[in-house]
Amino acid sequence: MNAQRHELILRIISEESISTQEALRDALKRRGCEVTQATLSRDLRKLSLIKAADPQGGYRYQAPEIAADDKLGGRALKSIFSESVLSVDYALNTAVVKCQTGMAQAVCAKLDGIGLNNVVGTLAGDDTIFILMRTENDAKLLVHELENIISNQNNGI
Repeated sequence: MNAQRHELILRIISEESISTQEALRDALKRRGCEVTQATLSRDLRKLSLIKAADPQGGYRYQAPEIAADDKLGGRALKSIFSESVLSVDYALNTAVVKCQTGMAQAVCAKLDGIGLNNVVGTLAGDDTIFILMRTENDAKLLVHELENIISNQNNGI
């Protein structure tokens, strides 16, 4: 049932401009699939859906491209980074990722999902992610890799 619901969610967001979980729940209900808010939240995390700008100036759910052939999680991570991340930095053994408002949890979920090495834990707010690393060098290396993703996206690569 999860797989069928996930396919339905992906079809809905590709056909309609859905900007809230409530709108998505309503669209699912119209198609005969009733879910709780908690289940829908888990589904959105599992599908790594992001909110991206739409042509009307608002935001809508979108599925990032998926490919697992790159070092830090493929195009899915690059897609969410290009849409959401403003900057990365570190202090001692903590990496800090600054995001567009409302996007930190989606970016953090994607980072958690790719299984980064030497991460003790992550914490996401509305627009900031803290990534506690084992050492200062681990934080420095992670920030360097994330900066490369950001600079490559900004250069159209």
